[in-house]
Amino acid sequence: MKGKWTYLYRAVDRGGQTLDFLLSERRDLSAARRVFKRAIGTNGVPDRIVIDKSGANLAGLQAVNLILKFTGNGRTIEVRQVKSLNNILERDHRFLKRITGPMRGFEAFHSVAATLAGIETAHMIRKGQIAANGATAFQILAALAA
Repeated sequence: MKGKWTYLYRAVDRGGQTLDFLLSERRDLSAARRVFKRAIGTNGVPDRIVIDKSGANLAGLQAVNLILKFTGNGRTIEVRQVKSLNNILERDHRFLKRITGPMRGFEAFHSVAATLAGIETAHMIRKGQIAANGATAFQILAALAA
C-alpha cells in the first residue's frame, strides 16, 4: 500500500478452512492479540495453535493465554512454532498471493481491506465453507452482496 508493508493475519484450521482474517498496518502485539481474540471468540478455544517464528504472534498468544488463565477455567492454549506444521496456512495463502500479485499495489488502507475481504469471502465460498443449499458460487456471492 503506497510502498509500505501491511500485514494480513489469517487463522486456518487443520482442514484448511478459513476461520478468521485481519489486515493490520503493523505486525505487533496488539494486532496479533486482536486476531487471536477474534478467532477464539467466534470459533472457541483450541487445544493448540501452530504459528510462524514471529515474535509478535508468540507475544499475542501469551497475552491471550494470560487472559484465558484468569477469566476461563484455567485452561491455556499450547503454542507450537514448528515450520513444517505451518504448511497448511502457507498453502492456503498461495491463492491470495496469486490474485494480488499482479495488482500493482493499493492507494488506501480501506481499499486494501475491502478487496481482501472480498477475495477471502469468494475463496471461502469456493472451499464450501458457506452453506450452498444447491446454489452456485455466483448465486451465493450475489446473495451476500445484496
